[in-house]
Amino acid sequence: MIRNWLGGVLLATCCVSNVFAAGPDCSRPFTLGLHDHGLLYSLDTDSGIDKDFADELIRRSGCQIKLSLMSRARIWKLIESGALDFSLSGIANDERNQYASFAWYFSDKYYLLVRKDAGIHDVAEFEQDDHAQLGVIRSFRYSDSANQLVDKLTAENRISQAGGLEPLYQALILRHIQGMIVEPFDYPALEEKKIREATTIIEFNDPSVPHGLIMSKKALPEAERKKWQALVDEMRADGTVRRIFEKYFRPELADAMVNFKASP
Repeated sequence: MIRNWLGGVLLATCCVSNVFAAGPDCSRPFTLGLHDHGLLYSLDTDSGIDKDFADELIRRSGCQIKLSLMSRARIWKLIESGALDFSLSGIANDERNQYASFAWYFSDKYYLLVRKDAGIHDVAEFEQDDHAQLGVIRSFRYSDSANQLVDKLTAENRISQAGGLEPLYQALILRHIQGMIVEPFDYPALEEKKIREATTIIEFNDPSVPHGLIMSKKALPEAERKKWQALVDEMRADGTVRRIFEKYFRPELADAMVNFKASP
């Protein structure tokens, strides 16, 4: 009887140890970069989707993660060098895949926001109008068609870059640019009367683009990146990600953004 009891205790202890061993290694503090971008994160309120997501990662992992605010351009440089462990809501491309891994947690589409008085009704018209200037956020990439537009207009010197959304909205109102690329996180700003009355939205004919936790390959070994990936997968599977998004979007839009098939 005592032998069986001891065997049970040892088995339970072993199982508990295995559970903890499966989690991320918290033997050092980590760093995570947030960027000020609409509903993803607002410095003014210290809140947003990515802040909620980061708080949940900290809670689930049990690790110490220091959050810092920085520009998107700086985030990518630090991720590449290994000086920053994580960031959020990142999208992949061939260059970024060389130095970062991604754990997807939502997907969305991009849109072209244009001034009504520009007389532009589709993406092709914007591209062909030599006087149309496009505003973009420095170091941002978008969906395929949007990226093609940005690259073409860059070559034609028709791009204005800014560090965030607000300078671009201001440039749009002042007619310094005729269009900018937006996504659902930017919609609250679109409700401002000046912007709403002066602009219209044109859709790119692209599928939704996955966004995810960005993990630096230099800072984190592959085995550890897989553990963080598993935490994100758990957050999607148990409905946590959806609950976060429903705080900021109507249910049907939240559903569309979080219910997608993640690529391996």
